[in-house]
Amino acid sequence: MATDLHGVFPYLVSPVAPDGKILVDVLAKLSADLIGKGVHGLTPLGSTGEFAYLNAGQRQTVVETVIAAAAKRVPVIAGVAATTIADAIAQTRTYERLGADGILAVMEAYFPIDDAGVVAYFTAIAKATSLPVVLYTNPNFQRSDLSIPAIVQLSKIPNIRYLKDASNNTGRLLSILNATQGRLQVFAASAHIPATVMLIGGVGWMAGPACAVPAASVTLYDLCRAARWPEAMTLQRSLWALNQAFAKHNLAACIKGALTLQGYAVGDPLPPQAPLSAAGISEVRAALASVDALTL
Repeated sequence: MATDLHGVFPYLVSPVAPDGKILVDVLAKLSADLIGKGVHGLTPLGSTGEFAYLNAGQRQTVVETVIAAAAKRVPVIAGVAATTIADAIAQTRTYERLGADGILAVMEAYFPIDDAGVVAYFTAIAKATSLPVVLYTNPNFQRSDLSIPAIVQLSKIPNIRYLKDASNNTGRLLSILNATQGRLQVFAASAHIPATVMLIGGVGWMAGPACAVPAASVTLYDLCRAARWPEAMTLQRSLWALNQAFAKHNLAACIKGALTLQGYAVGDPLPPQAPLSAAGISEVRAALASVDALTL
C-alpha cells in the first residue's frame, strides 16, 4: 500500500451494541460504501470514533474490521491514543501487526505534560513502527497539546510525515508549514474550512463529516486540486452547514445521527454522552438535504 497520504479520510464512527459488542457488519458496510464513494483512506479511532470511550478489545475489533473491509483498496490510518508511552507503543505495534497502513497519534493527558514529555510520547510511537505517523493536534480537547516548537522537532523524525490540526486557526497551519520546511504535510479537520487549507498547501482533510458526505467531500477535494477555486467555494459554503452542526453538537452524536438518517444502524454515542437531540436531528437533516446526502 502506497504511503503518500492525501485526500479525504473520513473519521469513522464506532458502532457499538448495547451489550458493548462492536457492530462489525455495520462498520464493514459503512467502510465499503465510503470507499465506493471515492474516499482516499479511512481513519478508525479518531475523535468521531469515540476512542476515549472504548476498551482495548473494542478498539482492536474496530481496527480489524476496517482493515478487512478496506482490503488494501485505500490506506487505513489507525488512531492511537494513550496517557502512557507504554500503552501507546503497545497499540501502535498491534495495529501495525493487524495491517494498518499508518498511525494517527493522539496524546491523552490527565496532568499537564511539558514539551519535552510531549515530544517523548510522539517520538516513542514513531520509533515503535515502520509506518508513517500523522500527528494529531486538537487544543480544544487536549490538556497537553503540540506547540509549534515541538512540532518542528518531531518533523525531523523520518516517519513522522503528516499533521492533522483541529485548532481552527488557519494561520497556525501556515506557520507550521513554514516552520517545518516541507517535512510535514498538513491535513485539515472539520474545525477548518478545508478549501482554505488546500489553498495554503494542505493535502486533504481527516474529519467526521466526511463519513456523512463522502461524495461531496471528494468533489470538493478534486476541485481544490484542480485550482477551480470559485466552484470549490460554492460547494464549500453548502458543506459548511454540516461542519457547523458537527462543532455545535457532540462530535460522535452528530455523525452517528447523520448516518442513522442515511439508514446505517450505528447506534447512539457511548454514555455518558447524550444522543443527538431532536433539534440537532432536524439541523443535521437539513444540512444533509442541502447537499443531496440524505442517502449515502
